[in-house]
Amino acid sequence: MNRSTAFVGIKDVAREAGVSVGTVPHVLNRPGRVSPRTRRHVEQVIARLGYVRSESARQLRAGRSRVVAVLVLDMGNPFFVDLAQGAQRTAREAGLAVTLCNSAQSARKEAEYLELFAEQRVRGVLVTPADPSGRSLAGFRRHGIPFVLVDRVAEDATGCSVSVDDVTGGALAVRHLTGAGHRSLAYVSGPPHLGQARDRRTGAREAVAQAGLSPAALREIATERLDVAAGRDAGAGLLGLAERPTAVFCANDLLALGVLQFMYTAGVKVPDDLALVGYDDIEFAAAATVPLTSVRRPARARGATAADLLLQEAGDRAAGHRHEHVVLQPELVVRGSSLPGR
Repeated sequence: MNRSTAFVGIKDVAREAGVSVGTVPHVLNRPGRVSPRTRRHVEQVIARLGYVRSESARQLRAGRSRVVAVLVLDMGNPFFVDLAQGAQRTAREAGLAVTLCNSAQSARKEAEYLELFAEQRVRGVLVTPADPSGRSLAGFRRHGIPFVLVDRVAEDATGCSVSVDDVTGGALAVRHLTGAGHRSLAYVSGPPHLGQARDRRTGAREAVAQAGLSPAALREIATERLDVAAGRDAGAGLLGLAERPTAVFCANDLLALGVLQFMYTAGVKVPDDLALVGYDDIEFAAAATVPLTSVRRPARARGATAADLLLQEAGDRAAGHRHEHVVLQPELVVRGSSLPGR
């Protein structure tokens, strides 16, 4: 047998080590049943032959996977990368692996991934929903695989969720701008179907009302995406308005950075001519040409919390698990983009 190209199985290890076929699995899974001398000898043979255990076979025996799936809206957004890293840290401490997938804000892709996760019988799923109807999750729920909603509150008692109070976050952003004296504002909202964008808009409108302004004081510019290019397009739209606002709140930092880029190119000074606030407080926010004021939501902590809830439900004591709905509070981080002279 050519060891460099052929698959090495348990029988090959047993034959090379001069032990029974049943001894090899004991060395791998129940080493206490094998004498130290035999265990060391078999381990040396395993290393020399390059044997790798079959995870799929192990899963069939155990009846469950060692993989947790994380399905996010946009892997191009550093916020979701940080969220996945928080989930990965918690999962690895439990001896599990994480696979990260991107729905790209598409309900169709979300449904396809959930179907794939069901076929693979993953240990559980963390999902930031793209489909506001919940149809994809309703179908997935029938497979009995635990899942935790991230960035959206579960509307029933059949699942856990970890979210941020985005209504409060939107209010924080606009209250900061009205407190600085702005009376004509705009909200760059992203895709209208996303619940997070709607919640931030609700908070923004509440802050406008609290400032004694009419609803018309806050105009909305919707975009199809939540990326920098969409932010640049929104910047062009802002300059095309008959009455230009003096302050802009964006549904996320990537949109805000796109607006900032366009304004710089157009010769509009931020914050002297236009105050700007983003949302998420990604790493790039503080490093922008004009450091970006942003509403911070704890991405890694949220990912870790969601993974912990998932592991509780998917663990040995799942029968006693009670679904939890964790709502974290946002924080406004003020930088140079919103206050002149900073």
